[in-house]
Amino acid sequence: MERTQNKQQVIYGMRPVIEALDGNIQVERVLLQNGLNGSLLTELRAKLREKSVPCQYVPVEKLNKMTTGTHQGVVALIAAVKYCSFMDMVEELDDKSLVVMLDHITDVRNMGAIARTAECTGVKALIVPDHGSAAMNDDAVKTSSGALLRLPVCREQNLKTVVNLAKQYGYQIVAATEKGATHYREVDFKRPTLLIMGNEESGISQDLLKMSDKRVCLPMVGHVASLNVSVAAGVLMYEALEQQRG
Repeated sequence: MERTQNKQQVIYGMRPVIEALDGNIQVERVLLQNGLNGSLLTELRAKLREKSVPCQYVPVEKLNKMTTGTHQGVVALIAAVKYCSFMDMVEELDDKSLVVMLDHITDVRNMGAIARTAECTGVKALIVPDHGSAAMNDDAVKTSSGALLRLPVCREQNLKTVVNLAKQYGYQIVAATEKGATHYREVDFKRPTLLIMGNEESGISQDLLKMSDKRVCLPMVGHVASLNVSVAAGVLMYEALEQQRG
């Protein structure tokens, strides 16, 4: 069964959600009723793992508000954007490609703003984790001015695996951090580059920082310790564009 809730399409019912996954419908995430069990749930969870679709257990009252019929404890939120795999596209990228990895950026407005600038500056793809990232919903699409409908978005199970793959294809890994020792203009963005941006609370995860080739910073002269992540990302993406066009 399908309906629209707060501008986002949902599919509900155990079997309809399983069939949607089998039909390769792009699902943002699946909400499961607390305490749900049974053989069909086991089948559903296996398919969620296979498709790298996150799930979340919620009170039944939340599901009741989202549906008009019998939901059987399962509601799937349909993604507003189409996801792709970095592995499937990396061989087609050119030798000046810039891709941007967003390490647990959870604010929809930041996600949309970064995507908008990325599309304007020729970024080839955004890479996000399948858990702990802002939802790619209609609000994100609106904030991005539609850029999320044009820009490839790779939702990946393991960001470290993506970084390792990028290295195999000759990408330099650049991590943006206020503790970085390299001025952002010292980076050669004419090389294929994977740029990592972290969330504003905890920054880039230590595992990804350790895998980076360069840790870059933006000069700061004011009293505020850091920039909004979408602003910082914008500065770095435009620096890459200027170098590539120069």
